[in-house]
Amino acid sequence: MGEPKVIYETNYLFSKSSFWRGFGSVLNLPGNFYEFNTSKTEEEADQKALTSDWQNVGKDIRDAQKKFVKQNLKKLCLK
Repeated sequence: MGEPKVIYETNYLFSKSSFWRGFGSVLNLPGNFYEFNTSKTEEEADQKALTSDWQNVGKDIRDAQKKFVKQNLKKLCLK
């Protein structure tokens, strides 16, 4: 059993877009089509964005460490 697959986002504070959302927004005359991630305060939004950013940094470090160990297993004498 491996660790659970977690997908971290780098666009936390932005609206999610796709082809169909873009197409729908063309037909949306009132202009209220997109919903953005909301927070009660600016500080809460910053906290959420920073948490997401650091989770991405941690994931990058873990991925790089796994790749390094895999490529250098024999040199490191790790089994």
